[in-house]
Amino acid sequence: MTATVLITGAGIGIGRAAAVAFGRAGYRVIVTDVLAREGEAVVAEIGAAGGEAEFHALDVTSTPQAEAVVRDVEARHGAIDVIVANAGIAHKVPLAELTDAKWDHTFDVDLKGMVRVIRPAVPGMRARGHGAIVCLSSIMGIAYGWDEHVHYSSAKAGVVGLVRGLAVELAKSGIRVNGVAPGYIRTAQLLSEDHSLGPVGAEAAGAFIPMGRIGEPDEIADVVLFLASNAARYMTGQIVVVDGGLLVGRY
Repeated sequence: MTATVLITGAGIGIGRAAAVAFGRAGYRVIVTDVLAREGEAVVAEIGAAGGEAEFHALDVTSTPQAEAVVRDVEARHGAIDVIVANAGIAHKVPLAELTDAKWDHTFDVDLKGMVRVIRPAVPGMRARGHGAIVCLSSIMGIAYGWDEHVHYSSAKAGVVGLVRGLAVELAKSGIRVNGVAPGYIRTAQLLSEDHSLGPVGAEAAGAFIPMGRIGEPDEIADVVLFLASNAARYMTGQIVVVDGGLLVGRY
């Protein structure tokens, strides 16, 4: 029986890499994103490689949309085996400009957006007696502050609490919950001049990363795939840092 994985924000970056990795591993991949063209392209890529995938438009700030996607997938494929809660935004906003609306929007996507997808999928996992959930945090949520991104760091720190709380609550139901905290990864977000390091800053970051370079999305995807697999069957409530040695090497 083919296992089903639902991935949010799967049109680009780490989400896209995760979708391709799960497709290669034989999962049925439910690609969700607000970016329809990018999402459909990922589905086509997985299909061309012999995998099975389908695209669902999903804005994770919408509870009705999230619940509808989960219901539809379950109606046609049964309970969802794995959720990769990846969708996120990181907008640079100085404190003086950080309105309630901007703060709330980041939390709505980066933290509450995870709950909206996980919550309706858990009953099916419980009924089946197994499931795996992987949430994307960040080194900016577990170890570093990030100048003019206090809302992002706060939301990603919240992901750590979400993972730990859900792990304890769901363990007896056979559901594991873990997280990944990426370091500097070559994504559109990192390469944004307006909101992050930009291309020049991203390359310069390699000078203070012990492995000498920033990471690639597939290097996060492989860890996500591991956490979802039976190889990580005795792991729950953990946040795995994948950063090329950045945290342990800064002193």
